[in-house]
Amino acid sequence: MACVAVLVLVCWIIFLYQDTAWGMVQIWWRSETFTHGFLVLPIVLWLIWRARGTLVLQKPRPSAWVFALTAAVLFAWLLADLGGVNAVAQLAFVALLVLVAPAVLGVPVARLIIFPLCFLFLAVPIGEVFLPQLMEWTADFTVFALRLSGVPVFREGLQFVIPSGNWSVVEACSGVRYLIASFTVGTLFAYLNYQSTQRRLLFIGVSILVPIVANWVRAYMIVMLGHLSGNKLAVGVDHLIYGWVFFGVVIMLMFAVGIRWAEPEPAVGSAHVSATPAIMAANATKIWIAAACFGALVAAPHLLKWATAEPISTANVSLAAPDTLEPGWRALRRDMGGEAKGAINFKPQYLLAAAESNTTYQKQGSEVGLYLAFYRNQDYERKLVSSTNVLVTSNDPQWTRATSGSRAITLAGAPTSVRTLELRGNGVSDALRGGRLIVWQIYWINGTLTTSDYLAKAYSALYRLIGRGDDSAVIVVYTVKDDVSDPEARLESFLSTNYSGINEVLSKTRASK
Repeated sequence: MACVAVLVLVCWIIFLYQDTAWGMVQIWWRSETFTHGFLVLPIVLWLIWRARGTLVLQKPRPSAWVFALTAAVLFAWLLADLGGVNAVAQLAFVALLVLVAPAVLGVPVARLIIFPLCFLFLAVPIGEVFLPQLMEWTADFTVFALRLSGVPVFREGLQFVIPSGNWSVVEACSGVRYLIASFTVGTLFAYLNYQSTQRRLLFIGVSILVPIVANWVRAYMIVMLGHLSGNKLAVGVDHLIYGWVFFGVVIMLMFAVGIRWAEPEPAVGSAHVSATPAIMAANATKIWIAAACFGALVAAPHLLKWATAEPISTANVSLAAPDTLEPGWRALRRDMGGEAKGAINFKPQYLLAAAESNTTYQKQGSEVGLYLAFYRNQDYERKLVSSTNVLVTSNDPQWTRATSGSRAITLAGAPTSVRTLELRGNGVSDALRGGRLIVWQIYWINGTLTTSDYLAKAYSALYRLIGRGDDSAVIVVYTVKDDVSDPEARLESFLSTNYSGINEVLSKTRASK
């Protein structure tokens, strides 16, 4: 009876949150990094099946306090869904599936299958948030090892030059695939081969550390192979092949060492086979009442979304370049369609914006570019804050990221932080061959300014929840780094004196529904 109630609840949750579930499956399908997600559920079911002899001896006792935890998870899913935060929404979805066990069967039963339940979270396609840090560490180690080997290196950001050629650390070099694969398999290995918590945690820690260090060594070896072979080896497809072969050898060695300290699984007594299952004597009424209450609770966020939803505007969004600027600034060229036609040939990559504008302004020979991208009716595919929305892509033919940081300025009389970026021209741009560009970025969320991706998501979700909509924009200003004047002072002067005009344009766009 309890198993039927659990199965019904699982199906009900998948039905209600099918968009979130389908989003996970799509990522498993298109991303090699998360293909292992297809294997997680079968492994979880197998692990639970292994424990069936112990489970049938337990008497289900629904736990009321789990409903409070479930309510918190549902609120997190609601905010994530309103803000279009895939990872949080998917984590909350899996958490709902996990909480079915303690809510209906009770905490003592759930404790017996705590590992399979936690293993289910590995189906959530997260981990790319660590890409920037992993790339930075890989570049640090590679440059350090090259210099230790006597190879002169000039480094700028994630790009470095050695006598035999140019190299760069891109997403594929971060090692995040190795890390996720090693952690997933290492966690399962530790559970199946060790009985003590200490040994399990120790091996899981090793499965995290080993792929990170192995990736550093792999990157160094590939650069050295290219350098010593005159760039004939490890510069094409074999670059990736060598990497996976090296990773496979390292993981096999890790398992070979780990198996030496394996602990035998405790023997199961005959009573587990002959005993009458206590589950048959459980109070079916309490189980179904708990299941019904849990089912009603997980439906609440959808009812709240329906009750607070605003009519979706189908009107075209028009975003004009600001006219009200400090005296002296004049627009060189305007482009209402989004193509960069100004004197500075630069355009950030913000996809699927409802409207955008890119204009270069000039004052006494100084030029400043202003890019605005406006978003409305955001969802998981069409949103302001996204991993695909960046100031410059890693494979951009014109610009390469050199340095990044933040800077405090004053806008509208309030202290504000802006995200800063220095770009190096790749010699392709007609406007700036091999020169430098200073770029500042800030988010405008219904009139609230922030540079934090997380706060931008939170503001957007909260504004939607209270009925103010999700109208948001990014403000990007950029200028050439030259010897005429301080480029950062130029951007600060332009942004601080002209923000009122920029805000007016964005506010008018927000009001035009």
